[in-house]
Amino acid sequence: MIYPPVRLRHSLKKLPHKLKKLVNGESVASARRHTLRLLRPNRFPLEPKRIIETIDAQGFGQIRQRYGVKGPSLDWPKFLDLERWVDINIRRIREIELDLARPKRILDLGCGAGYFLYIAQLLGHKGLGLDLDQLPMFGDLTRLLGVRRVIWQIKAFEPLPDLGKFDLITAFLICFNRHKQANVWGVPEWEFFLDDLAKHLAPRGRVWLELNQEHDGTFYTSELKEFFQKRGAKIDRHKVVFNSGLLSPVSTSPVAR
Repeated sequence: MIYPPVRLRHSLKKLPHKLKKLVNGESVASARRHTLRLLRPNRFPLEPKRIIETIDAQGFGQIRQRYGVKGPSLDWPKFLDLERWVDINIRRIREIELDLARPKRILDLGCGAGYFLYIAQLLGHKGLGLDLDQLPMFGDLTRLLGVRRVIWQIKAFEPLPDLGKFDLITAFLICFNRHKQANVWGVPEWEFFLDDLAKHLAPRGRVWLELNQEHDGTFYTSELKEFFQKRGAKIDRHKVVFNSGLLSPVSTSPVAR
């Protein structure tokens, strides 16, 4: 019996995976992203070292000295691990394809230290953060990075302030939904929130939400997942993404309006 060469056998093993990528469009999407990155060579390079070099080292060092204490701290010194969080936010930028997009207006809910918006601004986008003012460290960091933010607490059944229209609204590591509390948001709270969020979206605007894991190991109930999907969401575990506005199905929940 004649066996094919080793390289050919290896290629044949990969064939089902490659065919699967073709069927689900993954290869086409990957080729598109690669082509767009080649066509935009003048964008700021998304390399951790290059990004960190743009940050005032002396100013950041003073913040690290002020808040980077060992042991429990209300100021969350883990967010001072600059290399780690720059890398995390480069991945977010690439996944959302902000490195490929024309300049956009971005609203980041719960902007924290501001790393995501800072990197987006290096790429030519305009960003605005919205967050609480409970952690002085975040205020110092956003000022250092030149990230604008509005102080506001997101509450169930209360609209956001009038901030204008945005092409992209993001929220990472979401806690405003009463995360890990007995009254964690259900369908009524999310329906009010998304209805209000739609008022802040530009035509064909996108919403990118990333939920935290609850005590039971889930990110949402089956009911809430179905609700998100009816609103047009693409769901990938903790990520709930609306790629072209927010659909408004006939309400079936008792939301106070």
